[in-house]
Amino acid sequence: MGSADNKPDLLDTSMSLGDHLEELRLRVILTLVGFVTAFVLALSFGKAIILFIEGPYISVMGQDARLQSLAPADGFTTYMEIAMIAAVVVSSPWIFYQLWMFVGAGLYPHEKRYVYIAIPFSAGLFIVGALFFMFGIAPVTLRFLVMFNKEILGVASNFTFKDYVSFINIMMLVFGITFQMPIAIFFLNKTGLISVEAFRKSRRFVMLGAVVLASVATPGSDMFSLFALAIPMYLLFELGILLSYLSNRRLQKNSTE
Repeated sequence: MGSADNKPDLLDTSMSLGDHLEELRLRVILTLVGFVTAFVLALSFGKAIILFIEGPYISVMGQDARLQSLAPADGFTTYMEIAMIAAVVVSSPWIFYQLWMFVGAGLYPHEKRYVYIAIPFSAGLFIVGALFFMFGIAPVTLRFLVMFNKEILGVASNFTFKDYVSFINIMMLVFGITFQMPIAIFFLNKTGLISVEAFRKSRRFVMLGAVVLASVATPGSDMFSLFALAIPMYLLFELGILLSYLSNRRLQKNSTE
């Protein structure tokens, strides 16, 4: 009973509501400053970024293939979209730093150290997820779609610049965010919110949820894209459980020595 009485109340923090709002305002401002800086840089290197994004399309369609622009403003608006997505990817370490620092502001001192662990891994996993789609999933998906159009439907694949870039950008963001799952699970476990056993018991629901979320995140896409997102999503869930288990086991071992 005594140990339970001395346990800190999870709702009790050293920050008032006003302090939390002020911290949120500061982090939003700093995030916007980093994003705008990256956006300006992305505008300066827009042509190089476009060539990078066109990589999967060229690898499937051939070196002479060119995307089409059907509306007068499509080129400009898509260029701005490319710059914004590139800015998010480039500034992701800064964005995740501000996000986790805001989360850490309301935690107890012994919990804040997990925030500093999460920051570099969050940024790294976001970039890895985006690049995983670009180099691993996008070429296979495009090749499947082109072959399906040709062999099954008997139609030529003439993608527009706007539609192709939107597809690539959205999927890069989706994969980048999905790759945050191990960090989220590890953080929830280490702060005592959800146990490893509870995560294990939720496996069947997570598997179903992964398919549902993947279908929502890839509307109108092929089945390959859906499962190419759902399967890594579930495997990342298992990775988060494994990391939490190994960390807890190491702590238990150290406490008994």
